[in-house]
Amino acid sequence: MVASEEHLRFVTQINDSIDEAAKQRGTGIARRTDEYIADKINSGKAIIAVNRDEFVGFCYIESWGHDEFVANSGLIVRPQYRGMGVAKRIKQAAFELSRKRFPNAKLFGLTTGEAVMRINTELGYEPVTFAKLTDDEAFWAGCQSCVNYDVLQRTNMTKCLCTGMIYDPEKVAQKRAAELAAQKDEKKSGSWLSRLLGR
Repeated sequence: MVASEEHLRFVTQINDSIDEAAKQRGTGIARRTDEYIADKINSGKAIIAVNRDEFVGFCYIESWGHDEFVANSGLIVRPQYRGMGVAKRIKQAAFELSRKRFPNAKLFGLTTGEAVMRINTELGYEPVTFAKLTDDEAFWAGCQSCVNYDVLQRTNMTKCLCTGMIYDPEKVAQKRAAELAAQKDEKKSGSWLSRLLGR
């Protein structure tokens, strides 16, 4: 569900879960301040999963470059709830919230997780070079708390251990239009062939 004021009590637990996951993976998930997470919840830009009164998982959305780019960030599922499809449902809900609030924005993400890459691919994201992501310095500053930030610096902000992925609504719309046109052409040629064969 979209997180609301009643979920503010989970803020520290959310941040601690993000930190713990980063340590386990040995890769970076940038920690935000508790105030930052609370602001995302208060502004309706976060998705949370709960089981009765227990925090299960979380993700929030950020916009960059004058709302031209939107990222779904901080995706986390507590260990005891992993392998149940929770991450996929959270990511789907965050994707839908992002599309609703920023319908023309390109959605992007950085991830080292294979599961997240699979989910993103199913949603229509494609792997891209970092050059195709936002050039908003505030976004890249968020990588400074990552254990791999030195890799990003050494490569002049062009690559890291993360994979950049992007969902471009314009490209997706063009692809769908081309697929529909191809289907129509196929039907036309099929009916022409049927007439020719007298069927």
